[in-house]
Amino acid sequence: MKVLFVGGTGLISSACTSLAVERGVDLFLLNRGGHPDLARGAKTIAADFHDEAATERALAGHKFDVVVDWIAFTPEDIERDLRLFSGRTEQFVFISSASAYQKPLGYWLISEETPLVNPFWDYSQNKIACEERLMRAYRGDGFPVTIVRPSLTYGDTQAR
Repeated sequence: MKVLFVGGTGLISSACTSLAVERGVDLFLLNRGGHPDLARGAKTIAADFHDEAATERALAGHKFDVVVDWIAFTPEDIERDLRLFSGRTEQFVFISSASAYQKPLGYWLISEETPLVNPFWDYSQNKIACEERLMRAYRGDGFPVTIVRPSLTYGDTQAR
């Protein structure tokens, strides 16, 4: 399986990078290449993701079974992802946040039916907007998206 992690050397993604390589995934990391020690056996595609033209050139000729974007935080990031990865992946995984769930909670149990609304934190509001845009792309164009909402983030790169 050919997988691309956008990022891949951050707080939670570096542990996933290590595990994917250990399990034999053909893993590519799209990042600036600034942390080769954290790439842990993955192939690095060096590009500044904020320079879309350079990223498009770096990705030329590549198709992936899965793309996981660890570093999309705004709807503009998602628009870039849609342009770069439509037709280039069989499954796109967006790393969102459990902070997107309703605040304050209307019910003690959080489930998929819990509304996405957090009026207190811009980060959460942006993640919600990203999810909404991805779901429109799925419904309208068939863009293959999976949304993951971690509730706790930690990893080997966390400051002690």
